[in-house]
Amino acid sequence: MTDPTRTPAAPPAAVALATAVAQLAAAERLLLALDFDGTLAPFVDDPASARALPQAKAALDRLEALPDTWVAFVSGRPLAGLETVTEADADALLIGSHGVEIRFGRDGVSLDLTDDERATLDGLGRVLGALVDSVPDARLEVKPVGFGVHYRLLEGDAGADVVARAYAAAATVSGALTIRDGKDIIEFSVRGANKGDGIQRLREYTRATAVLFAGDDVTDEDGFAALRPEAGDLGIKVGEGDTAAQFRVADERAIATLLTLLADARERVR
Repeated sequence: MTDPTRTPAAPPAAVALATAVAQLAAAERLLLALDFDGTLAPFVDDPASARALPQAKAALDRLEALPDTWVAFVSGRPLAGLETVTEADADALLIGSHGVEIRFGRDGVSLDLTDDERATLDGLGRVLGALVDSVPDARLEVKPVGFGVHYRLLEGDAGADVVARAYAAAATVSGALTIRDGKDIIEFSVRGANKGDGIQRLREYTRATAVLFAGDDVTDEDGFAALRPEAGDLGIKVGEGDTAAQFRVADERAIATLLTLLADARERVR
């Protein structure tokens, strides 16, 4: 007979994740590289109004204040928009546009497009702008090296139709674009880079001995692929979907809790 006063045992996956977090907290030089939308912040209809959950932000502030600990945001958002939603200060480490834009605090990296890239970008803007203008509730996001077609507000098969038309329109401009299919957005870029590239640059810049990367989207799989679990790196997938990450949590609230536990543990060893 079950004893109702006993606390149920934690699932094996939860125990394994808690152990991994404790080990990560003891890293000599720790880098937290985190996706923003769907990982730290819930999705909202107005992307500019997204903000990290208060518990997550509080935990990150604590972690960032510790020695040999770095917090970086790795996002598909353009750098300017990422600065706004993360409320980043001048020293923040930011990877925008899936690794194309990099800001290492005050040691920022500039982005210079070639004449050919600018010409392709202009053509993309024309054809995708015309597409979005023809579809009520579709939205075009201007990015430094491309464009994103948002279809979150479309119903039924309308989203899939917009994606197919966007592919066809972009193909009339160039057959050498970098294309990313994310959550309710399809992106076309004139320069290729991914979140894994961004994490590698961050690792080199901070000389981190261990990296935590968390993300929720298919574009985050490049980030998980860049991790080195054998060296102590930790990848956490948020939500459903196939993944190369070692662990999975349910949602943004779970990430906020995990970051709080990590802050508690690292404060004890630092």
